[in-house]
Amino acid sequence: MSTLNGSCLCGAVQYRVKNEFKRFFMCHCTQCQKATGSAHASNLFAVPDNLEWLTGENFIKRFDLPGRSLSKAFCSECGSGVPYTSRASGMWVVPAGSLDGQPSMTPVANIFWPERGSWYEAGLEAPRFEKFMK
Repeated sequence: MSTLNGSCLCGAVQYRVKNEFKRFFMCHCTQCQKATGSAHASNLFAVPDNLEWLTGENFIKRFDLPGRSLSKAFCSECGSGVPYTSRASGMWVVPAGSLDGQPSMTPVANIFWPERGSWYEAGLEAPRFEKFMK
């Protein structure tokens, strides 16, 4: 099986993961909206032995939401989301946007759909442009 590299925005944290994921969810819960600052979290799940840190593990900070099995790991230099081990399953939670290539699977489910942002679907229908608008 092939591998993918991943990193944070500034490049301080870098990792390699086997392109062999178990699940790929887009989570629309309100906690994931807050954690990502976006409409949803896009997370892949990998077994524990499938990920290795290349550089910057010392830059990783982790926040565990009290009373829930929700966590967020991020680079302390740039704030980008990076992989972390799930307290509930023991699997790696890999933010899809942190990958430098295409994962072997596409999303299998939109979870917590009733909690999605009221503006989410309108955003999917909005005009599309190749670059930033002036």
